[in-house]
Amino acid sequence: MRLTGPLRAVAVVLLVGFTWLLANTLFGGESASSMLRFFSGTSEDATPEPHPRKYKCGLSAPCPPKHLAFRLVSGAANVIGPKICLEDKMLVSSVKNNVGRGLNIALVNGVTGELLETKTFDMWAGDVSDLLKFLRPLHEGTLVFVASFDDAATKLNEESRRLFEELGSTAVKDLAFRDSWVFVGAKGIENKSPFEQRMKNSKSSNKYEGWPESLEMDGCIPLRPPLES
Repeated sequence: MRLTGPLRAVAVVLLVGFTWLLANTLFGGESASSMLRFFSGTSEDATPEPHPRKYKCGLSAPCPPKHLAFRLVSGAANVIGPKICLEDKMLVSSVKNNVGRGLNIALVNGVTGELLETKTFDMWAGDVSDLLKFLRPLHEGTLVFVASFDDAATKLNEESRRLFEELGSTAVKDLAFRDSWVFVGAKGIENKSPFEQRMKNSKSSNKYEGWPESLEMDGCIPLRPPLES
């Protein structure tokens, strides 16, 4: 009589097992799984939320044909360096060890999308003449990507600001000490560039002590048709 309880338990287990095997044979694995969930008291796992798809340089949507995907991130205070990404390739970043205080610039062929050169210019203790020598000879159609780090304005003079204005900038004329700035312009642009952001250095609104927050900008830039010879 003592074995009545254990025998009943064994009989129940065997019955459940037989029922599961029968369901698996007759209806396939899905029905068997449902039955297992029924007997175990567990509910069907909810379908996981799909992760938003990311495109080149982390854009939320793909660029049209014959357009370049880009993302610019200015430096954060004087600690985290800026980033310039183009067509999913990092052109400028701390990881590449090619960032510096001041202006971080990448030149790109506006017809082919090919990287031409990257360079940094110290606008706190450097010589603005180096920047002028870099900007003056730009060829027609050259794309200019700019991301600031720490101070990008102290050494700027009238000519350097004018050269950036000729590339399509509207904010450079007011760019001041430790402002955050990201900009994409082009040599020979007819209108003002739509790709520019500036965050003013202000004690009342700065995110970091002595610096405004970092800026991030992305978008799609159309390639230029080849210039007629």
